Amino acid sequence: MSSKVFHRMPKQTLPVAVAGEGIEIIDSTGKRYIDASGGAAVSCLGHSNQRVIDAIKQQAQTLPYAHTSFFTTEASEQLADYLIERAPAGLDHVYFVSGGSEAIEAALKLARQYFVEKGERSRRHFIARRQSYHGNTLGALAIGGNAWRREPFLPILIESHHVSPCYAYRERLDGETDEVYAQRLADELEQKILELGAENVAAFVAETVVGATAGAVPPVREYFRKIRAVCDRYGVLLILDEIMSGMGRTGHLFACEEDGVAPDLLTIAKGLGAGYQPIGATLVSQRIYDTIVGGSGYFQHGHTYIGHATACAGALAVQHVIAEDRLLDNVQARGEQLRSRLRERYAQHPYVGDVRGRGLFVGVELVKDRASKASFDPSLKLHAAIKREAFARGLMVYPMGGTVDGQNGDHILLAPPFICTAQDIDTIEDRLAAAIGAALEATGVTKAA
Repeated sequence: MSSKVFHRMPKQTLPVAVAGEGIEIIDSTGKRYIDASGGAAVSCLGHSNQRVIDAIKQQAQTLPYAHTSFFTTEASEQLADYLIERAPAGLDHVYFVSGGSEAIEAALKLARQYFVEKGERSRRHFIARRQSYHGNTLGALAIGGNAWRREPFLPILIESHHVSPCYAYRERLDGETDEVYAQRLADELEQKILELGAENVAAFVAETVVGATAGAVPPVREYFRKIRAVCDRYGVLLILDEIMSGMGRTGHLFACEEDGVAPDLLTIAKGLGAGYQPIGATLVSQRIYDTIVGGSGYFQHGHTYIGHATACAGALAVQHVIAEDRLLDNVQARGEQLRSRLRERYAQHPYVGDVRGRGLFVGVELVKDRASKASFDPSLKLHAAIKREAFARGLMVYPMGGTVDGQNGDHILLAPPFICTAQDIDTIEDRLAAAIGAALEATGVTKAA
């Protein structure tokens, strides 16, 4: 019997997931899969945390939903308080949504309305980075730098502008220090702002640690400090996208803590609710909030399920579990273990060019030649072969092609649950190694023994 669900890949027959237990998902045949990608860096607590489930049940029994044009709820107020108490300096209010793309849309609209309220109506341009990904709604897709996702929809996307990513493995010049590289990128942003006219630029948007499109690419030291300085010089807002990298994924609740910067707007989702309910949020600076409240007094935006009481209750429980179980310590320890094991195994491997990331947010980039960093022919679809081989071995990973420029390059993104043990990490690394070996054989890169 054919499925009546319009799946994202309708030609593919999917197994039926029937249960989750810890870091594993179980299908209808009883096969178990280690969720080493957290789905898409979502399931940070695994799939069966009873404290979170109980919090959702209790809220649903008390008040599952109340529309935010009529009421606030204790769940949303408590979650906002929790986040702001721990947020980077200057962020003072939270706008709750249902996912990451919605969080970015809210941030873009807040940035635009902020300048409208200030009387700076010419500020309309948004600058982002090549090889970024900020979501799949039209505004988020427009500012994103993922060429493959953007291409079919270019005629209906708003104008946006892109500068170079902070991608040290490929774009830092020989002999260039981190400091010099970061300054070069900051200078490039400044030149783009001046080219567009500073009075016309609203915001610069960047993932604190690049996720899906390039595979856990962290910034070099001082990069965001220099970017923040450029934005401040010209009155441009800084929007940091931590939809994938935030909420503990890098070992810090907010990834930008490690970089010593605070944005004007910060977007979170995925790990906020750990997949137990759909939720995202945009954290907003006091000055943006005050400008809108002191002006029109109304944010001209909204969706039906913003501030959803049951989703907020679930997310608050997720955050309490992370804190009370000291899971950020485990993220840092297990992340270091995973990167160390991968670097040791692939130190001399001819087809693994880079192992990178922060915390349990790890990327592995595949190359045809280590010395030149040349990519495999995209027609091989090596990333897809690795996903298939890993899945066959009971391992879920999140690979993607187009790592370098939207067409060339292959990488694997790993984002295991925060509850992983040292033994779990060893198992993940062993299964991944087997999958990479099998995929290289299946695509004809290497010969079977």
